[in-house]
Amino acid sequence: MTDPTVAETTATAVGGLTAGFMLDGQTYKAGAEAGFTGLDFYVAGRCGVLGDVDADIVSAALVFWNPDTIRTQWEASADVMSRADAATLFAACLGTWAERNIRPDALDWSRLAALAAKVAETATIGGAPLFAGWRAMPVPSDPVGAALHHMNSLRELRMARHGGAVLAVGLDPADAVRHNSPGMAALYGWPEAELPEGTAERWAEAEMLTNRATAADYAALSAAEATEFAELAAAAVSG
Repeated sequence: MTDPTVAETTATAVGGLTAGFMLDGQTYKAGAEAGFTGLDFYVAGRCGVLGDVDADIVSAALVFWNPDTIRTQWEASADVMSRADAATLFAACLGTWAERNIRPDALDWSRLAALAAKVAETATIGGAPLFAGWRAMPVPSDPVGAALHHMNSLRELRMARHGGAVLAVGLDPADAVRHNSPGMAALYGWPEAELPEGTAERWAEAEMLTNRATAADYAALSAAEATEFAELAAAAVSG
C-alpha cells in the first residue's frame, strides 16, 4: 500500500474513532459535574494542551471555528480549572467512553497502538500545535487506552493538515464548514450564507492536499505496516 493510499484509506477511521467521545453526552455530564456548562468543556478540554494562552491562539489552532465563539467559550472556562487539568479530564472522558463502547477483544489494540505511535512519534509538529500537545500527554497503560490516545493524536494531526490545506487553496474556513458540515455551521459560530462559486472544487483540492501532507506523516510505516495499520483502523471503527 502506498503512502497516499493509507492516508486516504484511514481518513475516516482516524477522524471518526475518537470523535465518538467528543459527541458523547456522558462526556459533558462529567464536564458539568466539574463546573463546565457545555461547549466550554469541549474547547478547554480539547485545547487545554496549549496551556493558558489567549483565545486567538486557540482559534489559530482550531482553524474552522468562529474566533468569537472560541473566545466566549475559552474565557467562560477560565475559572473552572486550569487548562492542563481540563485536558486531563477530557482525556479521562475518552477512557471512560472507551470502557462503555470499545470491545477489548475486537482487534489487536496493542499493535494498533504501536503503529499509530510510530507515525505520531516521527511526524513533524510544524503547523500542528494540538497534535503536539496531545502527543505529549501521558499514554494510558492499557492497550485500548494507548491505541485511542495515539489515534486521537493522529486525528489532531490530520485536522491540522486539513486546516492548512483549506487555507492554502483560498477557501474560507466558514465556507468549508458550510460546505462539508452544513448542519454544524451554527455550532461552529457561522451564520447561514450562500456558498461562493467554486467552493466544491476548492474543497476537493484541499482534500487532495490533505492526503498528500498526511502521506508524508505515514511515510514512517513500511508498506506492510501501512496495510496492517489500515486494516486495524478499519476494524476499530467497525467493531
